[in-house]
Amino acid sequence: MAHISGLVAAGVIPSPFEYADIVTTTTYKSLRGPRGAMIFFKKGVKEVNKQGKEVLYDYEDKINQAVFPGLQSAPHNHTIAGLAVALKQATTPEYKAYQEQVLSNCSKFAETLMKKGYELVSSGTENHLVLVNLKNKGIDGSRVEKVLESVHIVANKNTVPGDVSAMVPSGIRMGTPALTSRGFVEKDFVKVAEYFDAAVTVAVKIKAETTGTKLKEFLATMQSSPHLQSEIAKLRHEVEEYAKQFPTIGFEKETMKYKN
Repeated sequence: MAHISGLVAAGVIPSPFEYADIVTTTTYKSLRGPRGAMIFFKKGVKEVNKQGKEVLYDYEDKINQAVFPGLQSAPHNHTIAGLAVALKQATTPEYKAYQEQVLSNCSKFAETLMKKGYELVSSGTENHLVLVNLKNKGIDGSRVEKVLESVHIVANKNTVPGDVSAMVPSGIRMGTPALTSRGFVEKDFVKVAEYFDAAVTVAVKIKAETTGTKLKEFLATMQSSPHLQSEIAKLRHEVEEYAKQFPTIGFEKETMKYKN
């Protein structure tokens, strides 16, 4: 449940625990903890056999031995401490409210993208992610990812059903947890969708002016064309100015030693 573990912890989506004997998760995605992972397994009585004897779950020793010394060396205490803080946060009412906002933001984000003519895999979202299929826009995820990167928007290319290449997939995947942590609400994700749409429009223009079919030729056109660079610079400035309204988590400008 790596991607959705934060949502599960907050109780805002169904949990796998009642169905699965073993549940695994990373700790640095929607759970909002440090880089790491957890393995949950059932303990105690599994069943009573025909002879009336209790049969216990036997996962504990197998999993513990496989992790250490089998696969993992010494753990890092600062990572364990970071995870402890994240798990404590996950028990609070504020965390539940945060994850509810993550879902609400993603729903609005998806709705706005679809109104702008974007096709979403599964025709929407019920979690913190949207997967945009760019085929109907005549562009691919690799090229849009590069344009987004150039305007300081982080997203990643992703395969969609029907793709034959993971290197040049047709999709872009985006999520709402990070920006929600910075204080974005529904109206802000309408703006994010507008910036995304503007970046896709620029990517389509660059593709139209590129003579070859390779990604490196697309990048060469993007970097060498003055009018395209002007459009990118304008959009980048808009993105930066909008983002400046929201605090960066764990960082205050007033505490900077060097001001310039």
